[in-house]
Amino acid sequence: MIDPLSGAATQKYPTEPIAPLGIVAMRGCEEIGRRINQYLMRWQTANDGDGLLRSYAGEGRSSFLVDAHCPRFGTGEGKGMLKTSVRGYDLYIIVDVGAYDQTYNMYGKIAHLSPDEHFADLKRVIAAVGGKAKRINVIMPFLYESRQHRRTGRESLDCALALQELEKMGVQNILTFDAHDPRVQNAVPLTGFESVMPSYQLLKALLRSEKDLRIDRKNMMIISPDEGALDRNIYYSSVLGLDLGMFYKRRDYTQIINGRNPIIKHEFLGDDVEGKDLFVADDMISTGDSMLDLARELKARKANRIYAAATFAFFTDGLDAFHRAYEEGIITKVLSTNLTYRTPQLREAPWFIEADLSKYIAYMITTLNHDRSLSDLLEPWDRIKALMVRYRAEQTEAGLRFE
Repeated sequence: MIDPLSGAATQKYPTEPIAPLGIVAMRGCEEIGRRINQYLMRWQTANDGDGLLRSYAGEGRSSFLVDAHCPRFGTGEGKGMLKTSVRGYDLYIIVDVGAYDQTYNMYGKIAHLSPDEHFADLKRVIAAVGGKAKRINVIMPFLYESRQHRRTGRESLDCALALQELEKMGVQNILTFDAHDPRVQNAVPLTGFESVMPSYQLLKALLRSEKDLRIDRKNMMIISPDEGALDRNIYYSSVLGLDLGMFYKRRDYTQIINGRNPIIKHEFLGDDVEGKDLFVADDMISTGDSMLDLARELKARKANRIYAAATFAFFTDGLDAFHRAYEEGIITKVLSTNLTYRTPQLREAPWFIEADLSKYIAYMITTLNHDRSLSDLLEPWDRIKALMVRYRAEQTEAGLRFE
């Protein structure tokens, strides 16, 4: 099996895949699809006998990528098309339901693909496969309708319905990242479902960017932005050996604005943050208002640098507020992944750090293609510990001295 940290083989296993591997990168996923394909191609051509898990494209093809399209008619209707046979393939379909930059013409006007339309295109491609693939797997980094995961009144259960649709269409494995509530998998108990946390990759991106962090209880602290993010921040606190603080969001439950109850105030629970660097982790940054509010609260308590991390960075209200916060010294850096669409302006922002998950996804694909367990890949505790050892060694080698 491949060691996710070094890429070397940890044990010798037969390396035959269960079927030829095919990858469909849906619209908006072309870039990460190319990167995943590059890793898989590199591993495919590794020296024989080294024990690595290697997958193979079928029919003598020189790439794992499968050419699939979802063209639109002038009325906005669409269809799914495959340009090559996928009979007998172990097929992995990657879809980003948040890729709002993708457009089409409808009645002579430009329309942007919504999450609903991305999900409809996913079903069209599955329908185009026509049951001929050996296995269909869906990699949906941001789980469709994941914020509508439970019913609190007369409401639809969109996420559960979507998962059941995929199950009925023959999807056998669903891989997502940092699901808003992973218990939604209970809707499809007989289908493989993994909610993957990119904790290691986010920390690795932070340590590559910031070389002078003093990661100890005296100089750094983990902050949970609310009670819903407590589990992920407890994990960071435990693996890094840092103290934990948290905010409690007081909301006005008498009204709904933009689909949510507005926040009245952030109440902080925790030790003194004066002079400390702070790491704040959440699943997503939507408008970013909450993150900026708590950053100002922490700065008012004389915190030092504030690093905000989120698996998905949407910035639905634009970047202006974060530009101002960076210029005012409220936010030091914002970390996120390349699992969903990021505007060019975001990627070029001096305060933004991007964690690339393409190699990690390639590891998961080749492991599943060989019908191996994902357990070692899903638990990054040992990798984070090794990362910290290397980071401190690099600081010592660079001659950094901390009092």
